[in-house]
Amino acid sequence: MRRREFITLLGGAAAAWPIGASAQWARQVRRVGVLMSLAADDRESQVRLAVFLQALRELGWTVDRNLQIDIRWGADNDERTRRYAAELIALAPNVILASGSTAAGPLQRSTRTVPIVFVQVAEPSSLAAGMARPDANVTGFASIEYGMSAKWLELLKEIDPRATRAVVVCDPTSGAGKGQLGAMQSVAPSLGLELFPVGVRDADEIARAMSAVAGEPSGGLIVTTSTRASAHRDLIVALAARHRLPAVYPFRFYVYSGGLIFYGADWTDQYRRAAGYVDRILKGEKPADLPVQTPAKYDLVVNLKTAKALGLTVPPSLLMRADEVIE
Repeated sequence: MRRREFITLLGGAAAAWPIGASAQWARQVRRVGVLMSLAADDRESQVRLAVFLQALRELGWTVDRNLQIDIRWGADNDERTRRYAAELIALAPNVILASGSTAAGPLQRSTRTVPIVFVQVAEPSSLAAGMARPDANVTGFASIEYGMSAKWLELLKEIDPRATRAVVVCDPTSGAGKGQLGAMQSVAPSLGLELFPVGVRDADEIARAMSAVAGEPSGGLIVTTSTRASAHRDLIVALAARHRLPAVYPFRFYVYSGGLIFYGADWTDQYRRAAGYVDRILKGEKPADLPVQTPAKYDLVVNLKTAKALGLTVPPSLLMRADEVIE
């Protein structure tokens, strides 16, 4: 399904849902905590949460009948996220959904007993002891394999063979950001690219760094998976347009907002699959018995309108591989 099909789901998530669970589970009210990494008014976060709630509904979990949902929004604020993590754990939920590393990390450090299902985590080894047999109370869905990061550089060179320099927006405090950058640095010389990492601590830092580097000729832009980058996505897309930088992004919403290319996992599908894990835990299974899963498929989306604005001709071979083309 496309993102707009889920926009209206969140508002109706607490309505009376059809009962599909067995009578045993229908009689028991279970409590699920949700810690989202971005703000409550973030459109994409609302879509992903709606997908999760819809999937629970399809599995037979009905709000105010056999399910109670407690949702907190970290809003890309570390202190607030830590506070909400402690608050959710104090509510003694049966399981918590953690959106992203910035939410999963504080939860995992705060409890070894409450089950946690994470999504969109690029470095699952920091949370779970093993992929096949996770730690006692943590499992979930990894967002990316570091080696895939090299594909972003390949796509940049494919759409603009003249590119010799690339700004890389990443979070230097994140192990995932370092891992993705390292994977790109290992292949950049073979592609004739020089990389310039840019931090994402705040909007001013992003604007200053991109303006300083982007003035050079033959430039491009790569954005890694980062909660902070996502929080500043409108600024990043606007700066890429202003400096006429062909750019490759890790989330589909960048391209819907005017970015050039998206290559990455289907993030909404992770929330749907996470609902399946939450369902299994609510019915008695242990997180340690549920393997951490990696993306089964990566999608490619190309924005032809943006390519035209940048004066780029998208190779037919790239268009043929695209899962979606925005015209």
